[in-house]
Amino acid sequence: MTAPSLHPTTLHMRRGACPALSAPMMTGDGLLARVALTDAISPLQLVDLCRLARIHGNGILDISARGNLQIRGLSEASAPLLDADVRALNLPLREGLAVETPPLAGLDDTEIADPRPIADAIRLGARDIAGLAPKMSVVVDGHGQLRLSHLLADIRLVAVKMGDDISWKLLLGGSEASAGVLATLDEAEAVSAALDLLGKLASMGNGARGRDLAANLLRDNGELPTTSPFDLFVLADSLHAVGIGPAFAQSKAEDVIALCVEAERLGVRFLKPALDHSLLFFGQRPACEALAVFAAENGFITSAADPRAHIAACPGSPACRSASIATRDVAEETARGCSDLLDGSFKLHISGCPKGCAHPEPAALALCGTFAGLSLIAQGKATDLPVADITIADTKATLRRLADLVRSEKRAGENSAACLARLGADRLAAAAISGRP
Repeated sequence: MTAPSLHPTTLHMRRGACPALSAPMMTGDGLLARVALTDAISPLQLVDLCRLARIHGNGILDISARGNLQIRGLSEASAPLLDADVRALNLPLREGLAVETPPLAGLDDTEIADPRPIADAIRLGARDIAGLAPKMSVVVDGHGQLRLSHLLADIRLVAVKMGDDISWKLLLGGSEASAGVLATLDEAEAVSAALDLLGKLASMGNGARGRDLAANLLRDNGELPTTSPFDLFVLADSLHAVGIGPAFAQSKAEDVIALCVEAERLGVRFLKPALDHSLLFFGQRPACEALAVFAAENGFITSAADPRAHIAACPGSPACRSASIATRDVAEETARGCSDLLDGSFKLHISGCPKGCAHPEPAALALCGTFAGLSLIAQGKATDLPVADITIADTKATLRRLADLVRSEKRAGENSAACLARLGADRLAAAAISGRP
């Protein structure tokens, strides 16, 4: 198969665009290509991808928050070769608009409705719509065990039960909790409305997003519970799924290969990259349980109780040219020293720069790299004003002081996120600087 030609300008993408298989993005450790899938693959197919990552890149794989595989360390010479070799594997590659469904879609008998037919219809119809923003996304959620509620989406359809009927709630912009509710529709109307909105967004220019249409519609839908993928899920027809993830979204190819070889040996049938930087493996319960044990023994996240599951860290320096700190080192230290703070009620955001790629939503607590050290941000994004500035050397001690403050101030039944919000910026700033000479 002949590789699609890569024009030199595609190798240095403009800000706001997403990397793709045929349009990789330059980072600190070379070009990064994204492999987005629309369906499950076998463990051995992921082994093939990992081997290509070693041949053409630096052997490092990312799993994005939205469940996309990313291959790092490509060169301008190797990127087209990777493109051709991946396409030769005949994987279910996503082309065009990102229309996302939960990773258990169609297999989860707790779903109100299977979202895949609607997603397929929108994906097909959107092929004729030119001029959409590069990061435009549509979420179609059947309301099962694993939701996509916290993922940002320009257009969102969520299944709702209305008596004996199934309808689809149409929302615009943001997460499900923050998005504006536009209408409640049947299946055919939902597809038509989503395509009409995409057409309207395209007519507004390629920078227009769902939030622009929703400006006069936004209302708070209330806090929505989130479910971790790091668990064992019971599905239809005696099928089970287990969620496993690399620490801080990144792994060496050889480690993923070992995990997949073990999955194949145990009889695991297929897998999907999934939300929150995870891989969902599908098989019989004993196989899934045994694979989770193997994964935990080899450094993977297998439980929501693992503090590493509650840290959103970008690749950091030196992998990203924009980063000024080694985010993974900070994250490792934090997970070891402040596990009591990381109770699952919030994501600690550790960002190498103010772009905040790893967690675009506000976080209860964030650390952002600067040329002088780190900024400590409360209830905000990486771009927001800090409550305190800290040095790299004092990072661990500062976070320990904050963890101690939360532990001492927590009320009965209160989680870390609620306690941080109640304490406020001034109390957190005072605790952050209290141990300085």
